[in-house]
Amino acid sequence: MDKALITQLIEKTQSRLGDSYAPYSGFHVAAALLAKDGKIYTGVNIENASYGLCNCAERTAIFTAVNEGCKEFTAICIMGGPGGEVKDFCPPCGACRQVMGEFCKGDFVIILATDTEHYKTYTLDDIFPLRFDDSKL
Repeated sequence: MDKALITQLIEKTQSRLGDSYAPYSGFHVAAALLAKDGKIYTGVNIENASYGLCNCAERTAIFTAVNEGCKEFTAICIMGGPGGEVKDFCPPCGACRQVMGEFCKGDFVIILATDTEHYKTYTLDDIFPLRFDDSKL
């Protein structure tokens, strides 16, 4: 994945951090999901007073894309931090990894960034090597 595309995904992710709804944890997260067709879907974390009903930014982006008929993805960028201030990398939780495993192949790229100059890239195989997927059914 080239630097220009990574930069575009990071900037799109940064632009959405302020839309996060995190009144309970104060931890704001945003994600930008790149579909195989080049379209970018975004998502933010959405909390709820009943904590089990919260939804992460990554799943919001994926669910939005699937809702709009898209089910093939290339990459996702994730950023987050207390009060929306990004100081460290924000990896996806286990539930988000499982959802990625449902819709993404092992070479799916996960970009963790603090800004356009500081980021790390992983594949789904890197961060979730023994995932439960349809091949186990």
